[in-house]
Amino acid sequence: MRHAIGYALHWPNRKTLPVDRLDLAAIGTLEFRAPDDARYPALRLAREVMQAGGMNGAIFNAAKEIALDGFIAGQIGFMDMAGVVDQALDRLSSDTGLVQAAFTLDNVRAADQMGRTTALEIINAGM
Repeated sequence: MRHAIGYALHWPNRKTLPVDRLDLAAIGTLEFRAPDDARYPALRLAREVMQAGGMNGAIFNAAKEIALDGFIAGQIGFMDMAGVVDQALDRLSSDTGLVQAAFTLDNVRAADQMGRTTALEIINAGM
């Protein structure tokens, strides 16, 4: 990550960074564990949205963007963002006409707008 962050901070120029190159052979082995859903609730939400399908993806993305805007504006904390998205998905998932609508541009836009509106209502209500 140090390389990626260093390049991002110097964008659009690539400067030499005082960071050693990643040497996987020197590391030897990597260990992977399943992510902790309690610690990373956004991962759980993303998996649920992919499994549910339909317009849930548009709702998820729209609510996520509004939650990020709320965080940047200081309206909610960093750890509140996943909660806003979760609540927006919960509220809108009962509207089967919206969630299971045919994939047309108009329906995606409608789901996106509903996700944004609902997330904003959740933030304005103080979560």
